[in-house]
Amino acid sequence: MSIQAQIEDKLKTLSPIWLTVENESHRHNVPPESETHFKVTLVSERFEGMMPVKRHQQLYALLADELAGPVHALALHPYTPDEWQARGGQRPDSPDCRGGSRA
Repeated sequence: MSIQAQIEDKLKTLSPIWLTVENESHRHNVPPESETHFKVTLVSERFEGMMPVKRHQQLYALLADELAGPVHALALHPYTPDEWQARGGQRPDSPDCRGGSRA
């Protein structure tokens, strides 16, 4: 199972209304087909009443094995349904990698 699929499976335990896990490794100075850099957008009612830092801590705890091993970077965008709707279903774009490129 790919790292991306493992992340998706673990995050589905939060009963997401919306979930995307994007492998952004290709935007960094890593070998082709790497699974080291991910962006997660997760919308769940479970985040209601939870401060953003607590949401991040919950996601870090769920993904502890991946973060201890193959995953080097994880951009998290956790929202409540109301926050997601207020954003028009949009999450921030990832910045360009500053660590060089393989172009």
